[in-house]
Amino acid sequence: MASGGANYRNGTQRNSLKGTTTATDRQLSMNSNPSKAALKNKSLSSVGASSGLRKSSPGSLGGGTAKDDAGVPGRVRVAVRLRPRNAEESVADADFADCVELQPEFKRLKLRKNNWDTDTYEFDEVLTEFASQKRVYEVVAKPVVESVLDGYNGTVMAYGQTGTGKTYTLGRLGEEDTADRGIIVRAMEDILAGVSLESDSVSVSYLQLYMESLQDLLDPTNDNISIVEDPKSGDVSLPGATLVEIRDQQSFLELLQLGEAHRYAANTRLNTESSRSHALLMVHVKRSVKGRELAHSSQNGNSTNIAKSLRPTLVRKGKLVVVDLAGSERIDKSGSEGHTLEEAKSINLSLIALGKCINALAENSAHVPVRDSKLTRLLRDSFGGTARTSLVITIGPSPRHRGETTSTIMFGQRAMKVENMLKLKEEFDYKSLARKLDIQLDKLIMEHERKQKAFEEEIERITTDTQNQISEAERNYADAMEKERLKYQKDYMESIKKLEEKWMMNQHKLGERKDQMASTAQEVAELKKLLSKETSLRKAAEEEINNLKSQLAQLKMSEASANSESLKLRKMLEDEAYRKEKLEGEISMLQTQLLQLSFEADETRRRLDRGGPGKVPGDLDSLISQVRPQVNDSVNEEKASIANLFEQVGLQKILSLLEAEDADVRIHAVKVVANLAAEESNQQKIVEAGGLTSLLLLLGSSEDETIHRVAAGAIANLAMNETNQELIMSEGGIRLLSITAANAEDPQTLRMVAGAVANLCGNDKLQNKLRGEGGIKALLGMVKCGHPDVLAQVARGIANFAKCESRASAQGSKTGRSLLIEDGALPWIVQNANNDASPIRRHIELAVCHLAQHEVNARDMITGGALWELVRISQDCSREDIRTLAHRTLTSSPTFLAELRRLRIDY
Repeated sequence: MASGGANYRNGTQRNSLKGTTTATDRQLSMNSNPSKAALKNKSLSSVGASSGLRKSSPGSLGGGTAKDDAGVPGRVRVAVRLRPRNAEESVADADFADCVELQPEFKRLKLRKNNWDTDTYEFDEVLTEFASQKRVYEVVAKPVVESVLDGYNGTVMAYGQTGTGKTYTLGRLGEEDTADRGIIVRAMEDILAGVSLESDSVSVSYLQLYMESLQDLLDPTNDNISIVEDPKSGDVSLPGATLVEIRDQQSFLELLQLGEAHRYAANTRLNTESSRSHALLMVHVKRSVKGRELAHSSQNGNSTNIAKSLRPTLVRKGKLVVVDLAGSERIDKSGSEGHTLEEAKSINLSLIALGKCINALAENSAHVPVRDSKLTRLLRDSFGGTARTSLVITIGPSPRHRGETTSTIMFGQRAMKVENMLKLKEEFDYKSLARKLDIQLDKLIMEHERKQKAFEEEIERITTDTQNQISEAERNYADAMEKERLKYQKDYMESIKKLEEKWMMNQHKLGERKDQMASTAQEVAELKKLLSKETSLRKAAEEEINNLKSQLAQLKMSEASANSESLKLRKMLEDEAYRKEKLEGEISMLQTQLLQLSFEADETRRRLDRGGPGKVPGDLDSLISQVRPQVNDSVNEEKASIANLFEQVGLQKILSLLEAEDADVRIHAVKVVANLAAEESNQQKIVEAGGLTSLLLLLGSSEDETIHRVAAGAIANLAMNETNQELIMSEGGIRLLSITAANAEDPQTLRMVAGAVANLCGNDKLQNKLRGEGGIKALLGMVKCGHPDVLAQVARGIANFAKCESRASAQGSKTGRSLLIEDGALPWIVQNANNDASPIRRHIELAVCHLAQHEVNARDMITGGALWELVRISQDCSREDIRTLAHRTLTSSPTFLAELRRLRIDY
């Protein structure tokens, strides 16, 4: 493999050899004698024209495929790149012309078979030995990188013979010359340029597949990583791999150097630095798409203020997988021996498995053997999946390797026929929305508390000022009244004293001056005038007192006005609290609507899944084809909603709703528990919290068909665990399921009940108890429904029960006839052994084989007609493992062989 300087692989240092230049250690755009190579190509063209070029058959010609499928967005794009001759080939093949001729302007390649015959192939891109690394990146990988930034999965892969430049094309770091940078470095530059590190994230895993062992190149101690496949979506994940977040290009280059140092390499005749493992670089890109508005508005286009604020960020997730395959090689040419020979065998086996998968996909085969190799399992999404895939095949010009070059070209031709279904991966960031709402609610609460505190301080200030004013007015009024009283009292006393003095003087002078009576009378009149004057002054004083009283009344009125203003402010505070409560109610209503939409989407998906083949009218096919992808795309959002509900409400509260009086509440609650039970990580929590007991009680007490169906489905999910199976049996679960099956009419309810019983049938410890409580009879009773989904679950339960009986008989823990035969299951088994439905037939065939393994059942199977089905299975079964099991059972049973000899049937 190519290396720009001193690299480390498998803990050893490798320096570039002095005086030796391999094909992968120099630039592909360099050639020692370009004019000579052009002259050779021209001479080959002239020879082909004079002798009459012969194109290959349509099966090998790539032109038709490239043109016809150019408009298919999901088709695998294939480019071919030619490596120039290296120093060894220039000397050894100096007298021989190149075995390939490129016509890049027509995207065509000619492969010379001999001096007079050539085959012509067309590809999406044809890259000569002079093509720059930048040109290769732009035509091969850049469209895939752009798709990854838009939210799709993408794969870039290099395939070819060892030493043809795969690692040079993909993994060249360009430390000495930036023009030499390979696809990996250039792809990361575009990804980092296309994301915002403030809101987006880019993380990388780097692994190698060595001798069918998946190893972490960033953590060499992690050398046995498991591959996990989602049974619903088919996505492949590696939970044990090291995932490193990338912030800049320099850290990414250091990461590549670290991984390259741990990769296995060896020196062979074909390549001095031959990779002995397949390298996989996985780049996970998570981008936040801004400017999107959610369709939560009303029908007339208007929306409330709350709906406008509920606009979560749209997150798009894309994954780029860059695969540097180890080169295929022939042992006689590479000279591998010892451990290197074992490595070569492992590499060739994995590449053969990959080729088989490509062939099956290109021919639209019903079975694609993706599980034959870990490499094909890792590339499941790249070929026939949902990723946009671009493949570059690398070839050499030497005629000595014409066979390997032909094999590489044919691999590329078949890969061009593979079509993927591109799928956009985006979801709403409801966590970010929840954080925004929490922040907004905290701000409103703080603002409300601040206003309430200011209002209370203002009320207290107004009350204090009013009380101070009233106290001051009362003091002023009291002081004025006291002063006026003292003043008038003093004046009155002085007037009385003066009058008394005058009266006394007049009395003394009365006898002496009677003649002065007239004057005295006048003085009396004056005194009367003074008295009237004093009376008027007193009245004025009383009026002044009344004025002060009116002022006091006005002060009291102002106090009442202040109290009224205080009441108004209190009412405003109560209105603010009411609006806050209303806002919280609207938020709760939106959450309830979101949960209801989740349940409705789940119910829609279940109804669509229940529709078997031939059940949907022809005029609804197009509608269902539109609805089903929408329902499937909503599965991730439904899971996120259920997980949020689980975290916010709590499992105990959800389980308590199973006992609610409202039937709708119980239905929603059991649906939530069923969705939680579908995840294996939640099953133990549900059982520990008493959820299994609650579901069994609900199944026995409720009469609602929907509750029966959903509760039975949840119990079926929990019954996949052996510990839960024993708990179900101990709490009378089989009896409750049998009663439900006897009363149910809906096929989907029967399917759920049959699935739960089928899971329990697979437990060796529960065989006798399950049969004693009527489990087998319940299964056989459900066959009268006739629905294929119900029959498939019944067949699976019978197969599981027969398998456990066969295992118990082989271990010596069981003797006597099969319990299935005693309960009368054999006629139905024989009747459906050749059922048209594949799931039913496959399980029944397994059940027949397992029943036949116990010799005590042989006579009953012969009289019941099962022998003929066993013979048919051994010859016509589509699955090789079942066919082999049937053949081995027939040949090992003396009773069956004797019956066949009696009937003069040679077997």
